[in-house]
Amino acid sequence: MEKLVVKGGKKLKGEIKVNGAKNAAVAIIPAVLLASKETVVRNLPHISDTRLLVDILKKIGAKCEFVGDILSVSDTKINEYKFEFDEVSKMRASYYFIGALLGRYRKVELPLPGGCNLGSRPIDQHIKAFEMLGAAVKIEHGLIKVEAKKLVGTKIYLDVVSVGATINTMLAAVLAQGETIIENVAKEPHVVDVADFLNKMGAKVQGAGTDIIKIEGVEKLGGCTHTVISDQIEAGTYMVAAAISDGDITIKNINPKHMESITAKLREANVEIIEIKDTIRVVGKGELKGINVKTLPHPGFPTDMQSQMGALLSIANGTSMITETIWSNRFKYTDELNRMGANIKAEGNVAVIKGVEKLTGAKVKAPDLRGGVALVLAGLVAEGETEVSEIEHIDRGYEEIEVKLNSLGANIRRIES
Repeated sequence: MEKLVVKGGKKLKGEIKVNGAKNAAVAIIPAVLLASKETVVRNLPHISDTRLLVDILKKIGAKCEFVGDILSVSDTKINEYKFEFDEVSKMRASYYFIGALLGRYRKVELPLPGGCNLGSRPIDQHIKAFEMLGAAVKIEHGLIKVEAKKLVGTKIYLDVVSVGATINTMLAAVLAQGETIIENVAKEPHVVDVADFLNKMGAKVQGAGTDIIKIEGVEKLGGCTHTVISDQIEAGTYMVAAAISDGDITIKNINPKHMESITAKLREANVEIIEIKDTIRVVGKGELKGINVKTLPHPGFPTDMQSQMGALLSIANGTSMITETIWSNRFKYTDELNRMGANIKAEGNVAVIKGVEKLTGAKVKAPDLRGGVALVLAGLVAEGETEVSEIEHIDRGYEEIEVKLNSLGANIRRIES
């Protein structure tokens, strides 16, 4: 096991380039199984989640190679429709194999997926969509078994706005007979990116990024070359790194429109932000102001940025309040921040944060992916050294985060426990 040791007190300055979006990549990798010809996916982040998904592709028989940020898939014929528990228990996004294999091969058997423990995360909307398309779904002994003789397009209304259910329904429907209409869908940039990828292979998906997605089923999909969009959450994390360290960071290779909700809240907290084409410059102005934040589906403030904002507000002047409306168990990081001297009271889906003058280094544990990176951000400004353990969570979503932050002037070491 490894740890990150963060020495605080450095103002981060310089330029940094954002990797491909994790949340798009983990859906696109299973989606390559829908293709009947060679597919190339560029700008993939080389993180533990993407490496695991590629390993699963290989294990079930697909011929592929993942070098640098490029995944090349030469053959998507598979020899296995069942997945081992150890393979999928580490990440929730493994459920995208259900939609992809159901769409292409009409059957799949998968252990119920794992991932970060963020509270109740049912897949009932996925199951509802698969059944409405004509599949039979059984859950037995911790396994979800899905099979269909044929899939037929229909009208599907998602009871809650869900990124996972939206994407999984798209994957299953692109090769179904007739038209599928999905209402109350998620509109995140990575949902749009997955739709763009499917369309490049020959799918007929319209409306991604709006409330309704319409899909005209086709007989088969070909191959394509696709470049994954830049990571909205990684960019937001570095924006907070600049703000919390009173630094000056220019973030390259990012669409500022994808960042609007994050940018608005940082400006409200008295952070200067300058947007030029595909770059965002974030400049600390010396004194952070307390604000209120409420997470919402896109275009609202993303739940994946809530923990990072909590770290920032822990040293802001005044009292802030964060309301979490997406996941029920996303405030575990606040206990760790309090060990560093923060003053946060979290109850239910609300955290009240009273800003303190300074944080102090401590030994803390990453409770999940985004909560873990929030502790690294707090360590950037804490007095002394902060030791963050269980960083395998952080490695699921950030490629060599210590290398990137050190290039901006941070002092972070990765050590063996």
